[in-house]
Amino acid sequence: MNLSLEHRRLTTVTAACARHGRALVLLPGTLMALVLACYGAGHLNSGQCLAWLLLVPGLAALLCGLRVTAFYAALTLAVYVTLRSTAPGLSLILVSSLGALVVCRARLRAGRRAARVREVADTTWRTVLRPLPSRWGDLEHAATYTAADVAARVGGDFYDIQPSPHGTRLVLGDVQGKGLDAVACAAALVGSFREAAAHEGDLAEVAVRMDARLRRHQEYVRALGSDETERFATAALLHFPPAGPDTTGTAVDLVNCGHLTPLAVSTAGVRPLAGESALPLGMLSLTDERPSATTVTLAPGETLLLFSDGVTEARDADGEFYPLYEDLARSLRTDPTLTDPGVLVSRIRAAATAHAATGLTDDTTVLAVRRAA
Repeated sequence: MNLSLEHRRLTTVTAACARHGRALVLLPGTLMALVLACYGAGHLNSGQCLAWLLLVPGLAALLCGLRVTAFYAALTLAVYVTLRSTAPGLSLILVSSLGALVVCRARLRAGRRAARVREVADTTWRTVLRPLPSRWGDLEHAATYTAADVAARVGGDFYDIQPSPHGTRLVLGDVQGKGLDAVACAAALVGSFREAAAHEGDLAEVAVRMDARLRRHQEYVRALGSDETERFATAALLHFPPAGPDTTGTAVDLVNCGHLTPLAVSTAGVRPLAGESALPLGMLSLTDERPSATTVTLAPGETLLLFSDGVTEARDADGEFYPLYEDLARSLRTDPTLTDPGVLVSRIRAAATAHAATGLTDDTTVLAVRRAA
């Protein structure tokens, strides 16, 4: 799924939860009605009836707003007064009602704080991983992303597609480390990519610009009193030339900065994209050699698959890594629809999740692209 589809799905789930929440408001009233029915039928004595009525304000505090909780508290008090009430019982009802109002107010405040945190996380998510149209820059694509930090919703993995006058460029990268520092580094790198990919004619120069941006980010963080000189990022950059009349294949440029080798997927099988791998971003200054682009030809119908190490490092109960290449080759023999980007990323994510004994504990990204028909 792409991020725009994920956003629509989250909106639908939120609306469903809201409808479910409105139904929960009736539960305290339902409990009170059942208690009164049992008391009237003689199944509960006065003490038992009091014990059950004490639950009504507390249940309302957990499920309802402050006004509705106050309504149920007052209703509980009024109902108990109409029964054979006692002074100790009235005191218990009052204490329960006041406690319910305090708990409800604290719950609502915590909910508002959590909503603000989610809003910040969503803004960060859309900044680093902006929603992309399903067809963008002559490419059809699909992506799935799972952050190791579920609350933050974004981690050190990043990807983007950038159309340019020279063709369409895309990147998938993985920042070393986790946490907010890795998120900040990923944001700096993806911003650098969007700018450089739109203007630079040479794909290798885009990688050089990203490397320089990472080193400037390290200097900035060091000036603030932290040390990120050892932080680096792997990245695979691809360049699709403008679409032409030739349908025999597509020549694609690849610059690999220490990242996992992308795969070409078709009904004929799976093959890695050949090419040299340069040092990761942030380390290019350690050598005099400049990263170079390798040109590979994609056959008609081939889909490019890029992924982060969260996929290949998913371990089962025996400590075995997920065999992506072998599993994908085996699945293609029985399911030719895997060449569709959406089907492909969904299949890999489900397989990696099923393989991982303790779930996906690292940032996990899968991106599939192919030339749009």
